[in-house]
Amino acid sequence: MKFPTGPYVGSTAALATMHKKELAIAVPFAAALGVSLRVTGDVDTDGLGTFAGEVERAGTPRDVAVRKARMGMKAAGLELGVANEGTFGAHPYMPFSAVDHELIVFVDDSRGIVITESVLWPQTNSATIAVSPIDELDVFLGRALFPSHAVIVRPNDRIESSSIQKGICDLSLLRKSVSEAAASSADGLARLETDMRASFNPTRMGVIRRVAFRLARRLATACPGCSAPGWGRIRVEDGLPCSLCGTPTEMARGEVLGCLACDREEFRPRADGMIHADPRHCQVCNP
Repeated sequence: MKFPTGPYVGSTAALATMHKKELAIAVPFAAALGVSLRVTGDVDTDGLGTFAGEVERAGTPRDVAVRKARMGMKAAGLELGVANEGTFGAHPYMPFSAVDHELIVFVDDSRGIVITESVLWPQTNSATIAVSPIDELDVFLGRALFPSHAVIVRPNDRIESSSIQKGICDLSLLRKSVSEAAASSADGLARLETDMRASFNPTRMGVIRRVAFRLARRLATACPGCSAPGWGRIRVEDGLPCSLCGTPTEMARGEVLGCLACDREEFRPRADGMIHADPRHCQVCNP
């Protein structure tokens, strides 16, 4: 068995969550980093934004995750904090496909660094639909992976916390909730959505676990220059040249590894070995 090494072994980090994300993050951090988590479940992370929309998220996902981590750190009295933020929407490269963008931050106030890892994951059950009480729901519920994954019901014409029913995993309760929401909506329809909170969505919980391992392994990697933890990818470099005319394209030519504690950076070419882009991706050859 390989035991974790590095500056964080034996440390404790605060995790602010109301939705049992420790189930996805605790094992990766313990196994790869030697860090235990202190869950601050009494911190109102929903006040920073909700998937149902009754509380709008202010700022980027990273901004919110950092604020969430610091809320947990303050509550626990710790210098280390972890937080996750997820966003669901259209895939940037595959139209009409939903994608889960999961981001995890690690805040280390003792070293003055914030390390971020994220992933775009296409396997998600994220979906929404407007329905009437007499509509057939089997197709939607199959896509939503109900009842192992919960759904949310609200009136179609408004978003109010008092009118939203979350965490529904029972079919009879679902039909009752749809009827009630439709009856109170001006258009006679209910809005049916997948519940994307981690504790009600096993698929999302698995993606969070994957990103947590990625972040923990990065934190266990020291900068080759200053030995600070967190050496890893800081950005992607576009400009893969067209194979026909040599013009830089929008395709990635590689990535830049770097340290957030010093200025050291290293360029690494694409892992797949590709050194030229197909002309169909070129704005000169294929305008």
